Amino acid sequence: MVETSRHQEQFKYTDQELVTKTLANKQAFAAIVRRYEAPLLRYITRLGCRDSATAQDLLQEIFIKTYIHLNDYDHSLQFSSWIYRIAHNEIISSFRKEKNGPTPLEREGDFFLFDKVVDELDLTAQNGEMHTAAAIQAAVDRLDPKSREVIVLKFFEEKRYDEISDILQIPQGTVATMINRAKKKIKSYLEEG
Repeated sequence: MVETSRHQEQFKYTDQELVTKTLANKQAFAAIVRRYEAPLLRYITRLGCRDSATAQDLLQEIFIKTYIHLNDYDHSLQFSSWIYRIAHNEIISSFRKEKNGPTPLEREGDFFLFDKVVDELDLTAQNGEMHTAAAIQAAVDRLDPKSREVIVLKFFEEKRYDEISDILQIPQGTVATMINRAKKKIKSYLEEG
């Protein structure tokens, strides 16, 4: 019963309301954690962190930084973009410390998203057949980290251009350009076979 009321409370308030509640009572931060734990863990994994212990450590660091800097949150921005920006910085910092980049995705749970990626990126094979999810994933994995990140944010995290702009702190026009370039690279990788 208590778990049900916590789950309901998690969605009862907007992000901004949860921030306000947390600033007044630090225990309210648990609702933010519950709301963002699963999406941020997926994001960490999709960007290339495959070790579950490392991913959990990164997630914890993201929430610690979020809590510490909650007073700095600008309510004119979407909270989800702000917390994803913190996640982005932590993930990139972790990759730099480890001195190795992301590793290829092996998440079968993401395969249903590939139909959407195929449609949105117009990734039908030259013979008119669909590319396999594994082939598309291999092409995405070959992208440089910045290109991969915009593709992950746009198609896997389903973020809008303005949200991606806020998360990566780049102009929306640059987001569009990066997505178009990444789409062309993915197509060329798929054509190479």
